[in-house]
Amino acid sequence: MTTTPTAHPPRFIVLEGIDGAGKSSQVEPLVAWLRERGRTVTTCRDPGATPVGDAIREILLNRADLHLASTAEMLLYMAARAQLVADVIQPSLARGEWVVSDRYLLANIVYQGHAGGLAPDAIRQVGAVATTGVEPDLVLVLDVDLETAARRLARPLDKLENRGDAFRSRLRAGYLAEAARRPDRIVVVDAAGDPAAVQASLRAAIELRFPELQPHG
Repeated sequence: MTTTPTAHPPRFIVLEGIDGAGKSSQVEPLVAWLRERGRTVTTCRDPGATPVGDAIREILLNRADLHLASTAEMLLYMAARAQLVADVIQPSLARGEWVVSDRYLLANIVYQGHAGGLAPDAIRQVGAVATTGVEPDLVLVLDVDLETAARRLARPLDKLENRGDAFRSRLRAGYLAEAARRPDRIVVVDAAGDPAAVQASLRAAIELRFPELQPHG
């Protein structure tokens, strides 16, 4: 079993953003930087990172032959997340590790709530059950305009990514609204620049929230 020095408290960080924000490409360099600072880090993606989660992810994103009602879609995400918390996130935090996740509960609140028409507060209530109350210490929302996001999505799109500009506009507005609602936990990072600049902004936001990471700390 991997152990971690107890001098560093465990932290849970989530990267969020609309499709095309460049979120997923930022995870690896961010984790490498945290490890350079002496942290043991576990990474995961939501949905996914467990056999159950990967199977549900396939249904949610790639099964174009299946039409899911918004509530069913939301509950499938919650089921994958419940398994992720039980199998990956809680054990990692219990070992004193840092966890960096590509999406988490906020994605449900924005995608199925603000953009999909379900009540965000109802999703939050279901989420509290699915996650057993495990909340991230910091959520970094990579914010980018729709034109830039569309240019970056130069590949085959999954079911969510293929819902059009109006849907993406509601997504962006939803993320910004949630950030304004929870400034203590959610930080918006400008993701329109080159990857190195975005990475620098992410690291600065993390250091600001967790001063113990600073070299002189």
